[in-house]
Amino acid sequence: MKTRLSICVLYPDLLGTYGDGGNALVLAKRLEWRGIAHEVVHVTTGKPVPTNCDIYVLGGGEDQPQSTVTEQLASGRSLHKAVEGGAVLLAVCAGMQIVGESFAIGEGTKPGLGILDVKSIRDGASRRVGELVLEPDAAIATGLLTGYENHGSASVLGSDARPLGRVIRGRGNDDGTGGEGVIQGNVIGTYMHGPVLARNPALADKLLAWALGSPPKEIDDAEV
Repeated sequence: MKTRLSICVLYPDLLGTYGDGGNALVLAKRLEWRGIAHEVVHVTTGKPVPTNCDIYVLGGGEDQPQSTVTEQLASGRSLHKAVEGGAVLLAVCAGMQIVGESFAIGEGTKPGLGILDVKSIRDGASRRVGELVLEPDAAIATGLLTGYENHGSASVLGSDARPLGRVIRGRGNDDGTGGEGVIQGNVIGTYMHGPVLARNPALADKLLAWALGSPPKEIDDAEV
């Protein structure tokens, strides 16, 4: 089990529309409460992305910032190298679309990073907005996961990916399967804002367990 973790927040200046940078704060606090050493690194526009962090978080944003971030991450392939090296990645909303195979923006379809086997499309349906409730994949958590979705695209999973959970309320991926989000290796994508880890501590601890190499000790989440 590792005794120190590094958490990298990717482009909070561009992908911070819904407060998703708070996911890193949740991870850091849950490490602090357990006495585990950690650091949080913020990578802003134009800065190099380190390849040696343990957990990366990528948030939501609008079309133009989404395109800019995709171009910057594609140019150095640092995130690819980190994930291939075993790093954990949480990608929320636009972040999930960025790390997929392709996504739709105003002027058409743009290639993603190809880390996830997911394609996000504009299907002419109304915008997906509102509370989202999931029954999660049994390997991720027990109980329900909740968040807030606000996205214009549907996301279609390929054979290498599986849904994070089954939608009970809301629309999620809205691809006709009833699924929401994606799990592929040590990468989780979701449309849940909240920030998602503040609302779902079990999901936060699953990411920490992957990064640490074993489950962290339990803490009291009664207030959550």
